[in-house]
Amino acid sequence: MTTLEMMQAALELAGLEKAPEDTGITYPGENVQKILMGIDMESPELLLAKELGFDCVVSHHPHSGLEMMNFYKVLDIQIDKMVSNGVPINKAQKALRKKMALLEAGSHPKNYDKVDSMAKLLEMPYMNIHLPADLITERKVQSLMDQISENNPRVVLQDIINELGKLGVYQNGLSKPVIRVGGPSDFAGKILVLMAGGTNGGVDVFKAYFEAGIGTIICMHVPEDVKKASEDQNIGNVIVAGHMSSDSIGLHEIIKLWRSMGLEITTMSGIVPE
Repeated sequence: MTTLEMMQAALELAGLEKAPEDTGITYPGENVQKILMGIDMESPELLLAKELGFDCVVSHHPHSGLEMMNFYKVLDIQIDKMVSNGVPINKAQKALRKKMALLEAGSHPKNYDKVDSMAKLLEMPYMNIHLPADLITERKVQSLMDQISENNPRVVLQDIINELGKLGVYQNGLSKPVIRVGGPSDFAGKILVLMAGGTNGGVDVFKAYFEAGIGTIICMHVPEDVKKASEDQNIGNVIVAGHMSSDSIGLHEIIKLWRSMGLEITTMSGIVPE
C-alpha cells in the first residue's frame, strides 16, 4: 500500500475531500506494510523505525515543513463551527484573528526542515494526520454528550465526567477528564465539544460561544488565560477531557480502518489503549 492510499482512506473516514493544511505526506512511500505510529513522531522515532524495520512512520501532530508552518490556517474551520452554534460570522472571524496571528508568528522562526531532512536521509516514508483524527474524536464525543442531554435538561458537570469515564481511553490515560471552570453540581446547559480546528481558539472564542448560549465547553486542553477569562465571565463551564486520551479516540478509528486494509500498526508516543 502507498502512503497516498493510506492518507486518502483516513480523509474519507473523516469526511474530508482533501488534506487540510496541518496534514500531509512529508516523504512518500510505496509497498507499506509495517507502520510505527504515535502522537508525536520526530527524528528519534524515525531512527527507531529504521532500526526496527518499519516501512512508514505516522505522527498525529505535525512536525514537518509545510504542515507546521501553515498550521495556523486550519483555525479557519472554527468559523463555521462558531456560526453553526449561533455566533455571528463577523464576530467569529474577529474572535479567531488574534490566535491565528500568534500561531503564524510562532511558526515563522521554527526549523521547518529538521524532521523532513531526517526522513529523506533515512528514506523513511513519513506522514502526519492531525485534523482528520481530531474531527473523528470531536464527532464521537459530541454524539455521546448529545445522548446524555437529549432528554435531560438538568445534566450537571459530574454527569459529563462520569460519561467520559466510560470510554476506555479516558480510563487508561493518566490525565483524566477534569472540571476546570465550574463545579460538579453545576448545570451543564448546552454542551459543545471543541476538539478539532488546530488548537484552542483562545479567550475571545470561548467568550463568543458562551455569549451565544453554550453552557459547557469540552476541550482537550485549556490555557490559563482562557480558564481565568471564563471564570471571570461567570456564565459558562469548561471541562478538559485530556489531550493524549482525546487524540487517541480518532487515531484508533483510523488504525482500525488501516488494519482492515491489511496494514500492521504498532503504536507508541502517547496513543492511549482503548
